[in-house]
Amino acid sequence: MRFPFGLTTSLSSYIIRKKLSGDRFVPLVLMLEPLFTCNLTCATCGRIREYKDYTSKLMSVEECMQASSECGAPVVSVCGGEPLIHPRIGDIVSGLVDMKRYVYLCTNGTLLANSIDKFKPSSRLLFNVHIDGPRDVHDMVVEKPGAYDAAVEGIKLAVREGFQVTVNTTVYKQTDMEQINSMMSTLSALGVRCFMLSPAYSYEAVHDKDEFLSKADVHEKFSDIDRIAAQHRLADTPVYLEYLKGQRELECTAWGNPTRNVVGWRSPCYLIADTHYSTYKELIELTNWNSYGVGRDPRCKDCMVHCGFEPTAALMINKQRGDLWKMMKWQIGG
Repeated sequence: MRFPFGLTTSLSSYIIRKKLSGDRFVPLVLMLEPLFTCNLTCATCGRIREYKDYTSKLMSVEECMQASSECGAPVVSVCGGEPLIHPRIGDIVSGLVDMKRYVYLCTNGTLLANSIDKFKPSSRLLFNVHIDGPRDVHDMVVEKPGAYDAAVEGIKLAVREGFQVTVNTTVYKQTDMEQINSMMSTLSALGVRCFMLSPAYSYEAVHDKDEFLSKADVHEKFSDIDRIAAQHRLADTPVYLEYLKGQRELECTAWGNPTRNVVGWRSPCYLIADTHYSTYKELIELTNWNSYGVGRDPRCKDCMVHCGFEPTAALMINKQRGDLWKMMKWQIGG
């Protein structure tokens, strides 16, 4: 299967229970940012710029557990910042696993080899390593020579120690998709479980927008994705890929992947922060969700980011005939 069997069944049963109970807001993935400190200074990353005044602040283990408890999402994506810098990242991950959450620990991978002893292999833990292309391209994007090799060494060690590893790749305007295809072949041979592709996030805090894509750019960039998907195990759903190819429209489901960071609950979404709330309940009840999205807020015009639109696909919000079968075949066929 494309994902761990337990993750698939847990997420499916969770969605069914929520829908049967009549809940309108069904969070699927908690985006947990326990710090904003990072050992890289990628030019296209808005987080380290937007929260530059908070780089010394950390969420405690207790705050992380409370956030997961408040939200209730069965999956937690631990990101940042570079999570492996957090002095208690091992306790955060083990605590979430004890809460029966599935944890994606997002990392640039450069510190993974030296941090592996902080973790225990679990069917509920996946290291999600960010790699944006082959060695020369990745090192250029993250602005650090040797970053690719360090990440690959981390991946090799993690796989050898029995951990599950996935790779997340951001697609920029200058990205060569054939290079990405080749990169995935190389990393698959090392034991990487699957790959997630997403158009570059257009962070407001990044003033140089040259590398970000318009919707037309995204459609062109992903026009041949079916051929690539046939060769590799992609974590992107077929419904989301149809959206990236321009074959259908999807609405953003910002509340599907709520973000909690050192400031609070970020509203309305991962890319836009109009305010922060102190509780998840306030985030859901006080955010005017109907004022965001394409055609409602100009900042949303070209956004096609996975954390906004994959929840739409998973929750079948803009479903078309055949979508359910398509999603089932995709999951089982992985």
